[in-house]
Amino acid sequence: MKFKSLLVAALAFPVMVSCQSSNKKVGKVILKSDTDSLSYALGVNISSSFKNANFKEINFKAVARAIQDVYSDDSAQVKMTNEEAMNVIRTYFDRQQKKLAEENRIASEKFLEENKTKEGVIVDSSGLQYKIIEEGTGPMPTAEDVVKVHYKGTLIDGTQFDSSYDRGEPAQFKLNQVIKGWTIGLQKMKVGSKFILYIPSDLAYGETVRPGGPIGPNQALIFEVELLDIVKDTSNNK
Repeated sequence: MKFKSLLVAALAFPVMVSCQSSNKKVGKVILKSDTDSLSYALGVNISSSFKNANFKEINFKAVARAIQDVYSDDSAQVKMTNEEAMNVIRTYFDRQQKKLAEENRIASEKFLEENKTKEGVIVDSSGLQYKIIEEGTGPMPTAEDVVKVHYKGTLIDGTQFDSSYDRGEPAQFKLNQVIKGWTIGLQKMKVGSKFILYIPSDLAYGETVRPGGPIGPNQALIFEVELLDIVKDTSNNK
């Protein structure tokens, strides 16, 4: 798990950092020896892990003290066991995740409430919203069909997180093996159509998202989708 790897990284390496407070930068470091370079490199590695984990506040003095205490080989100096440290980190991540999920839920609901009143937006009974950009003339897929599509996915603030256009080739998948918003939305499209799908979180990924990924918990998603073709399924799943 991510917090476990962070804990191991933080406690495993002898990076000697000193600073007067959590928000005061240390002076310029001069790397005079291999040991200095190694120590600095390990600090870069650990700090990158902290940054990628999106820690909002870190007391670097406490980090340095913990590293020194562990390396002192004096167990009395260490203020918590590895298990206790794991629990602290786990609690932090759980709290941050719940806070982010609630913020995203409120923002997504507000967006969808406003979006449904816009011209051309259709609201399905499932809660899915969609807008027809271009109506095709081909057949419509069922949930069991394999479809070929071009698409672009964005968050409600316009941040793009995925695009088959950027990859230079369309995507192909069985319609009942993707998020519910896609399964519902693409069954409303004829081949040759282009829709914009506004997908509520409960029809997308909900609270279960990849840690550190571009999509947060409880985020509504927007997809611009072109249905290019319905492809014969050659697998044994049908």
